[in-house]
Amino acid sequence: MATAARSLHLPALPKPSNPSSRNHLPVPSQFRPLPRRHGRRRLAASSSDLTSFPDSTPTPNGVFVPSAAAHPAAAATIDVDAATEAELRENGFRSTRRTKLVCTVGPATRGAAELEALAVGGMNVARVNMCHGDREWHREVIRAVRSLNEDKGFAVAVMMDTEGSEIHMGDLGGAPSVKAEDGEVWTFSVRSTDTSLPDRIIHVNYDGFAEDVKAGDELFVDGGMARFEVMEKLGPDVKCRCTDPGLLLPRANLTIWRYGSVVRERNAMLPTISSKDWIDIDFGIAEGVDFIAVSFVKSAEVINHLKSYITARSRGSFHFIAKSLIGVLNCDCFIVCPSDIGVIAKIESIDALKNLEEIIRASDGIMVARGDLGAQIPLEQVPSVQQKIVRMCRQLNKPVIVASQLLESMIEYPTPTRAEVADVSEAVRQRADALMLSGESAMGRYPEKALSVLRSVSLRIEKWWREEKRHETLELQDVSSSFSDKISEEICNSAAKMANNLGVDAVFVYTKDGHMASLLSRCRPDCPVFAFTSSTSVRRRLNLQWGLIPFRLSDSGDMESNLNRTFSLLKARGMVQSGDLVIALSDMLQSIQVMNVP
Repeated sequence: MATAARSLHLPALPKPSNPSSRNHLPVPSQFRPLPRRHGRRRLAASSSDLTSFPDSTPTPNGVFVPSAAAHPAAAATIDVDAATEAELRENGFRSTRRTKLVCTVGPATRGAAELEALAVGGMNVARVNMCHGDREWHREVIRAVRSLNEDKGFAVAVMMDTEGSEIHMGDLGGAPSVKAEDGEVWTFSVRSTDTSLPDRIIHVNYDGFAEDVKAGDELFVDGGMARFEVMEKLGPDVKCRCTDPGLLLPRANLTIWRYGSVVRERNAMLPTISSKDWIDIDFGIAEGVDFIAVSFVKSAEVINHLKSYITARSRGSFHFIAKSLIGVLNCDCFIVCPSDIGVIAKIESIDALKNLEEIIRASDGIMVARGDLGAQIPLEQVPSVQQKIVRMCRQLNKPVIVASQLLESMIEYPTPTRAEVADVSEAVRQRADALMLSGESAMGRYPEKALSVLRSVSLRIEKWWREEKRHETLELQDVSSSFSDKISEEICNSAAKMANNLGVDAVFVYTKDGHMASLLSRCRPDCPVFAFTSSTSVRRRLNLQWGLIPFRLSDSGDMESNLNRTFSLLKARGMVQSGDLVIALSDMLQSIQVMNVP
């Protein structure tokens, strides 16, 4: 045996009668093998058991996984994000960044060179915002990210953010932004026209806007980036005076305040997912995005409805594809078909806070959209609400993204304010899974510098946390829904404690669906977690979660074989060394193994 392992064996589990839907994988829509990836580093096999794994095409609805029995040569190359590989080689295990970074792609970063610069700089997830641009524009961005992954060896996931049906402004006549100065009089109108509106007239998407507002009301634009006082109503037009000057951006949200409170009666009646959103969601499913973020979620019901819809759409695609492939693929293959594109709920309204726990439980992740949230609750409550959401997400094992105005000043300036750095530091200290850039990367003048600030601050705070030995006392509640899940959860809790107490270099977890890797991430161990999966789509989705370094590796079905192949491949690439201490887990075996790399 190539490794000396000490194993803690637990009883084998009976097969569940109702398999979890979490074990499904995405459906492919194309199955031809890709040409050799010239842009990424390949490992030459050094022994007879290290053979080449055929590339499979990431497709709109998922991945194609060949059967190892049908393809004995489909063994063992290993895919790891190129930026992570370079970081591991240069700085070692302990210096890897645990907090993930999400970048919104816009006019400033849509080009191939700009996207690659963001990926090299640490972007884990690329976000496309359906509030701006048309679907063809977003299609080009999504496919550019996929090409970047294939050609350059990255594993950047794609998140599509829906527009939502809340009140917002129009497109400003094609202008990228407009400055509102103190004392200026502007007109907000529900009249739609095919021609450009005159200066200081803004179209509002909500037909009942003029009926709902009253003289003396305040309008908050984009979470308070500018503020207006309603002067008078003239039919479909509402004349307002600017009381707080600021930059107006296309399709910015509008919030109505009256007597110190947000006016939400009519707003609460608007559907969370509009007719345009449903078309965008179909587009996202067809393009194979990894996450769909839903704006202005009010309850868990809409999340459950959307997840059921995605499941139905994916199953329909699967049956069509599988039927068309019969007789075409003359081999013993299996096609794994998930319905799960991850659904991210954006917390940005009072209604969401009232139903917070049920929304978190129903979702696959949460985004704390502090800009719009700060327009609906008093500003001084935003920090405590953020901390509450981050902690609750961790308790319920759901990744959480802290978003909005992290480095807002860097839209215009090359360095952030010290207050912004402190804000980022606090989000990292709270152990949020990810931080997100919005306008800073979409339209800012310094997107790469803004990303560099997030990366460097995250690394420094994480290092300080480890140096101070600040192991948390947070008691994680039981989130298992079955006996099998309960065993997995206990194994991961124990592995994380062992990793901290023994000072191991890394935890290795072999996972089909990513669930056990997610449980390890929840524990926030001091060392990085190497998550090995045969699914390209699972690998990308894991790239959102704290501390996980996702690899793609074909699964032999045998733990010892998996470990030997993993050690050989990682050593050949200079990513591990003989003597490194690791803990190895698998969601297929109920055991923990502690060993040194041979």
